[in-house]
Amino acid sequence: MNLILGINAFHGDSAAALLRGGHFSAGVEEERLNRVKHWAGFPSAAVAEVLRSGGVSLGDVSAVAVSRDPSAHLMEKVLFAFRRRPSLEAIRSRLANQLKVASIEGQLEAVGAGRLKGQVYSVEHHLAHLASAFFCSPFEEAACLTIDGFGDFLSSMSAVGRGGKLDVLDTVAFPHSLGIFYTAVTQHLGFPKYGDEYKVMGLASYGRPRYLAELRNVVHLTEDGSFETDMEYFLHATEGVTMSWEGGEPFIGTLFSPKLVELLGPAREAGSELNERHHDIASSLQAMYEEAFIHRLRWLHRRTGLKALCLAGGCAMNSVANGKVFRDTPFTDVFIQSAAGDAGTSLGAAQYVWHQLMGKPREFVMRHSYWGPEFPETRVVEALRSALPDLPVDPGPWGQRMGEFHVARHVDEASLCAETARAISEGEIVGWYQGRSEWGPRALGNRSIVVDPRRAEMKEVLNARIKRREPFRPFAPSILEEATGEYFEESYPDPFMIKVYPIRPEKRSVIPAVTHVDGTGRLQTVSKAQNPRYWSLIKAFEGITGVPVVLNTSFNENEPIVNTPEEALACFLRTKMHRLVMGDWVVSRPGAA
Repeated sequence: MNLILGINAFHGDSAAALLRGGHFSAGVEEERLNRVKHWAGFPSAAVAEVLRSGGVSLGDVSAVAVSRDPSAHLMEKVLFAFRRRPSLEAIRSRLANQLKVASIEGQLEAVGAGRLKGQVYSVEHHLAHLASAFFCSPFEEAACLTIDGFGDFLSSMSAVGRGGKLDVLDTVAFPHSLGIFYTAVTQHLGFPKYGDEYKVMGLASYGRPRYLAELRNVVHLTEDGSFETDMEYFLHATEGVTMSWEGGEPFIGTLFSPKLVELLGPAREAGSELNERHHDIASSLQAMYEEAFIHRLRWLHRRTGLKALCLAGGCAMNSVANGKVFRDTPFTDVFIQSAAGDAGTSLGAAQYVWHQLMGKPREFVMRHSYWGPEFPETRVVEALRSALPDLPVDPGPWGQRMGEFHVARHVDEASLCAETARAISEGEIVGWYQGRSEWGPRALGNRSIVVDPRRAEMKEVLNARIKRREPFRPFAPSILEEATGEYFEESYPDPFMIKVYPIRPEKRSVIPAVTHVDGTGRLQTVSKAQNPRYWSLIKAFEGITGVPVVLNTSFNENEPIVNTPEEALACFLRTKMHRLVMGDWVVSRPGAA
């Protein structure tokens, strides 16, 4: 059946992806299903879900691709251990993790989706990243780069992709890592949780890079287009760092050494007040990362002479840096798939096996991110009936009052979008739940909360009342693809909300709720071809307001993005959203403040 199952297991953001004849069929992160952020164990539920979605069993799968290879770079590991002599506990921890990766067949069959008959392939972590970028891209030939914390003893890899092949150019090995550098300073700034780096990226726009000169002592750029990090500022290479990948939310112990405190001043206690120094450290961190990132890209362009670029790895989620590629490098085309972080290696591992190892031609291009679970209308009705037992079979577009709620059903998409757009324009906060969920960490119009970007107060309202998160955190605009150049200084489409561009000065006062303090915005371009219902909603909003933009944030409240209709309804009920639109059904709170 030409089915390949890809998995990212025993690493942060574990996930599963299914390829059918080289085409992406289904993919989902484990956290969406078990509700534990960044789950780092085996993706049992995700494996079961992608097989269910494909209507197949484990026995139908031709091959399983795992985005880890414990045998990769073995000599480098041995030499490092000989020179550095890591602690016995660190060695035990790594061996235990590698043994789990090695016993993947038993883990798969424990899912209960049949007996595995196909071969299991181990794909080196960064090759899986590269594959997830290039083999999803529209490019026949491209320069490719990964940057992250670590995976299989590497933190960065560059390559040239041509047709169905990737040819590696260079690598950066442990202990040098831009990802570890970013995480260490993130911890110093009082954000200790796995995945908190994006918070510091947002905080950076509030400061000035006053500490950039100091951080140039930490990261050294080399003439060969690479970088080195000074180990005196870190603990991971000398004392070792506690890391938990056994199952549950990942944990990484303190990465920075006392010397980084000497350089930047006292570390901030988590939850304490942020001040100007913290803003400036965040700004300096971002500036130093961008210097190293652009340095590596300029070298890659000189080495390859290519105009198209594919990016992957956790650091490829740094949308601020990504937005400067066109301005600061000669690359003219960029592709970053929506799950560029570790979850995406499940897809990349499967693609690497299909193309690189099996020699199959490329036919798939990722043009949208809607590859996750979908639920039928009957499930939506069941969820609504659990909260509203007297729910009518079909209340029609005019609806019916049921206690504090009003329930309606629009079978006409135009009227559904027009009514929802009107509500948004009048200041309502709308939960928008449609079709298949998004692949990757961003809500891109199917599991979104949508509000009016013209209302500056919406940023504070959402952070305080709905998201319950830090007040400095920004929100993103979804814009009709054809209107991008009217509002942004860059018109290059980005359906995956993974690049930040300057908003045109004359438009910043028009959409203040999605304009960052530095005048930029992390845009999502919305195509009528790829998401017609979300496009129609924004088009209807433009018809009412003259603005082809809505504010889009993930449908959740300090939890993974909602997956099921029940989770969407529960989030709506416990927050102060005004309206929930699930498929054709609308539940509103008339008169809600």
